[in-house]
Amino acid sequence: MTTLVIAEHDNLSLKGSTANTVTAAVQCGGDVHVLVAGHNASAAAQAAAQLAGVSKVIVADAPYFADGLAENCAAQVIAIAAGYSHILAPATAYGKNILPRVAALLDVAQVSEITKVISPDTFERPIYAGNAIATVQSKDAVKVITVRTTGFDAAATGGSATIENIAAVADSGKSSFVSREVAKSDRPELTAAKIIVSGGRGMGSGDNFKLLEPLADKLGAAMGASRAAVDAGYVPNDWQVGQTGKIVAPTLYIAVGISGAIQHLAGMKDSKTIVAINKDPEAPIFSVADYGIVGDLFEVVPQLIAELG
Repeated sequence: MTTLVIAEHDNLSLKGSTANTVTAAVQCGGDVHVLVAGHNASAAAQAAAQLAGVSKVIVADAPYFADGLAENCAAQVIAIAAGYSHILAPATAYGKNILPRVAALLDVAQVSEITKVISPDTFERPIYAGNAIATVQSKDAVKVITVRTTGFDAAATGGSATIENIAAVADSGKSSFVSREVAKSDRPELTAAKIIVSGGRGMGSGDNFKLLEPLADKLGAAMGASRAAVDAGYVPNDWQVGQTGKIVAPTLYIAVGISGAIQHLAGMKDSKTIVAINKDPEAPIFSVADYGIVGDLFEVVPQLIAELG
């Protein structure tokens, strides 16, 4: 039994989601191989080789892999799929773009967003916005699985896997990379941040989100928001945390002016410590908060900043 992990990377480095997915792969049992499909991605391959539990890194190098086009990546996975009992990828936009194609080409059912491995063929995954956990058993010869990375710790480094270069499949020609617009920030990336400060509709306006910036700066935190704040145009879409946004599980999550709609809780309730600031003592956010402050955020947040020095 051998598991193949599809590495998410930018050619220069691995994304943190890959390390979490490797942990899930190790729990499936057997050897773990990692596929790095990219262009001039030797640095990413070296990083994958250092992950604990990985026995082999397979590198497919071609210019048309540089931008992670799903058609080409899926074709490369299919080309080496024989002999693998499990094929895993992180449940990110990258993994969700590739693995459904792989599952369709293999004619198997995909098991999506697992949070726990019970046995090599049985997994847990959240349903109904995280309000219930489904136990799913797959009888397919090849288990195709996306991994909700917040459910697994990142694999440690210190491994020494072998690196094997293989022939890349031909360019499918079905899609081409046009451009990419990347939001630049001095703060940590939201899904990888250890601390997140999020604002909701209670912030009142986009300008008021500036009130949270000194707090985030002092904590070295990323900034997030509820869907209500994003829909109101207060902040950009890529700040959204929740069922239809980004799933996060930082060490500390500070929710400011967020009532705690079920869709938002689904995206952050696995955070290790949750602090909620809201003037409504009946706000649902307090049901998941470890620490709650009932008060006016425009008074409480400056006090917190002052206490932090």
